Amino acid sequence: MSGVRTLVGLALLGLLVSPPARAGEVYSYVDAEGVVHFSNAPSDARYRKVKRATGTSGVYRGDAPKARSRPIPATGRTDRFREHVRAAAGKYNLPEALLLAVMAVESNFDHQAVSEKGAMGLMQLMPATAKDMFVSDAWDPPQNIEGGARYLRILANQYQGDLVKTLAAYNAGPEAVRRAGGAVPNIPETREYVRKVIALYQSFKGGS
Repeated sequence: MSGVRTLVGLALLGLLVSPPARAGEVYSYVDAEGVVHFSNAPSDARYRKVKRATGTSGVYRGDAPKARSRPIPATGRTDRFREHVRAAAGKYNLPEALLLAVMAVESNFDHQAVSEKGAMGLMQLMPATAKDMFVSDAWDPPQNIEGGARYLRILANQYQGDLVKTLAAYNAGPEAVRRAGGAVPNIPETREYVRKVIALYQSFKGGS
């Protein structure tokens, strides 16, 4: 897992990621409506190569976490939650683009989303996690988003700002990271989860 840090540059303050430039097969851009577009054959000048990462980090899912594979949100779908995202990002000193990326992969901005494991809402909080983060109603978007952001900040502090480990623990749980000796768990779904979140994070950040 030592290669993860060479692939993803991390700034401790604010969890800013600046991965080194390298060739990629997937391109993306964020349009004026906040919609993320992907292509392996870009035809628009706004497309930029998506930086890839091979590591993971994440929020507690229980056994066998699975990265969600959903379409990119429809036009305007992110707008109704922007105010809540902005407030939570400011409160917990996190980039708005990171919260948007986590929400996109977790729930595709569906505040009524529920996983097979019982994770709820936009950032897919498990009931125990929601309780620990003082979320009384996980179906309420402002509470859910703040709870997810609070947990991300706790994990970021725990892993000294290491975004990859933070995301891996968000997805697979801190215990899975601990069992992996403090490295990213060797769980394919978690690796894919982190790859997707980081790619979207870069896209949202580039389009903001």
